[in-house]
Amino acid sequence: MSEANIESILHEKRIFPPSSEFSQNAHIKSLKDYQQLYEKAKSDPQTFWAELAQQELDWFQKWDTVLDWQPPFAKWFVNGKINISYNCLDRHLTTWRKNKAALIWEGEPGDSRTLTYAQLHREVCKFANVLKQLGVSKGDTVGIYMPMIPEAAIAMLACARIGAPHSVVFGGFSAEALRDRLNDAQAKVVITADGGFRKDAIVPLKPQVDKALENNAAPSVENVLVVQRTRQQVSMKTGRDHWWHNLEPNASANCPAEPMDSEDMLFILYTSGSTGKPKGVVHTTGGYNLYTHMTTKWIFDLQDTDVYWCTADVGWITGHSYIVYGPLSNGATTLMYEGAPRKSNPGCFWDVVEKYGVTVFYTAPTAIRAFIKMGDSHPKSRNLSSLRLLGTVGEPINPEAWMWYHKVIGGERCPIVDTWWQTETGGVMITPLPGAISTKPGSATRPFPGILADIVDLDGNPVPENEGGYLIVRHPWPGMMRTVYGDPERFRRTYWEHIAPKDGNYLYFAGDGARKDEDGYFWVMGRVDDVINVSGHRLGTMEVESALVSHPAVAEAAVVGKPDEIKGEDIVAFVTLEGGHDAGDDLTKELRKHVTEEIGAIARPGDIRFTDALPKTRSGKIMRRLLRNLAAGQEVSGDTSTLEDRSVLDKLRGGA
Repeated sequence: MSEANIESILHEKRIFPPSSEFSQNAHIKSLKDYQQLYEKAKSDPQTFWAELAQQELDWFQKWDTVLDWQPPFAKWFVNGKINISYNCLDRHLTTWRKNKAALIWEGEPGDSRTLTYAQLHREVCKFANVLKQLGVSKGDTVGIYMPMIPEAAIAMLACARIGAPHSVVFGGFSAEALRDRLNDAQAKVVITADGGFRKDAIVPLKPQVDKALENNAAPSVENVLVVQRTRQQVSMKTGRDHWWHNLEPNASANCPAEPMDSEDMLFILYTSGSTGKPKGVVHTTGGYNLYTHMTTKWIFDLQDTDVYWCTADVGWITGHSYIVYGPLSNGATTLMYEGAPRKSNPGCFWDVVEKYGVTVFYTAPTAIRAFIKMGDSHPKSRNLSSLRLLGTVGEPINPEAWMWYHKVIGGERCPIVDTWWQTETGGVMITPLPGAISTKPGSATRPFPGILADIVDLDGNPVPENEGGYLIVRHPWPGMMRTVYGDPERFRRTYWEHIAPKDGNYLYFAGDGARKDEDGYFWVMGRVDDVINVSGHRLGTMEVESALVSHPAVAEAAVVGKPDEIKGEDIVAFVTLEGGHDAGDDLTKELRKHVTEEIGAIARPGDIRFTDALPKTRSGKIMRRLLRNLAAGQEVSGDTSTLEDRSVLDKLRGGA
């Protein structure tokens, strides 16, 4: 990493305060309320978190110590006994929420199910007993490789109930990626389905599991449980493979939640590394339960009347924290959708909003840009008046996409919570609290109470306002990852050694560059490995991409650097166009001129390549690392297991 700081070249002046009506009904009602909470947490973090843990969660046994911090290893609520499945289910059964909808599910073909808290509790208990019958006990890891169906959430909650850590592998991953993750986690059981429905096609899952396990390639796996979803023919290996619907009906609905130590492992979730070996991010029980509970409650301003929909897959951290654990711990109604916008129904998301009266909608900037490309007619032909709050997650959102979301989806009445966080942080770190903080398009605004975030240089010194630097966190928080599974040294090296410890205090650095403006708002500029060094100026990719996307012809853009003898690096832009616009020399010149006018000649792309699609992970993030290889004429290297569509890469190789 270069010693120089990242230059910020994007300037956005629009500001949107929350309406007085929204603020009056919000959990956190004003900027003053937020500031008081923030200062309280900053001056005494342990008391702040301990009070919330006591008020908001049910414990079987209180902790001895709030925080044991042996940098970079943290333990929260030491010797406290708790169970997250109990907090998500059992405690609601003694209240009126017993018969409230806990989970609403809509399948891509149009089938649907609704489970109340009492019904979900029963399903989870029965399936927990199925796992026990198959020899799963406390401490055994369970692999989950499933479509977006209720059984995925049931399986997670059942594992948590009996103290078996789960490792959810996204259902789009290859057999090889699944096998690597099962072996690393030493999974004893795999839970899967015959297949799932996505984009008008069946995604075959059981055949991929068979391939991952063939020739005893994952020897720790003893049993495979299969949900019948698509009813396609699949092979079942006698003695190893079992149908969910054969075992579950006979299981007892009585399964008391196992008292877990606060620091017992809840799950391992693999995130791709720059090397070929995925990183197993470890999250534990008590701190993660508290952090996902509080962030869900305050950021989405959850009310008992809300129908809350996070569009992520349960295979990602967003699905863990903000489809399953955070909403259910709060007693909310959480919606799960199996499908995705597709040729046969590009407006399917808006159908779901209209059908269920969705009030809170949380999705990714890549999805928003795809909606823009599809045109306004789809959302405008549906009734979206139930919406009261919008959110974005996954990467920085460019201001033009933010404005479209605000106007077309939110009807200019819904606050937007732009959230910055990662698999490693467990929950949202920087975000507006919607009743308290005015928003600026493209800014994640301020840190969540209890998160001491800052922007520093490589020596750990704070940088001046509006100057780019490294986004760090100064103090542990309850939802933080505890280690990389089986590799504590990789954890230390990856997250704690980039920035020099200041006065003996370790600084958590997750890889993003950012700046802080005169109002204390954070503007995330993208991964620092994506920074481009042009003639000594270090530019963040997000700002150049925002300038390109603000041109009416551009639907999406990804910017990388390629080696240049004179400038050090030159900017290469990969651009997808809105329908009705043609690629060519005239548009290339126009886009170069547009970027120059928006942010200056230093950011003008030397090379613009038009393409139908960009290489993305299955969670929607653009894989700029692959584009850098392509731009430099190199072979694509590193871990590509998270790539969604390999044909995109092949087309780009052929000269996009």
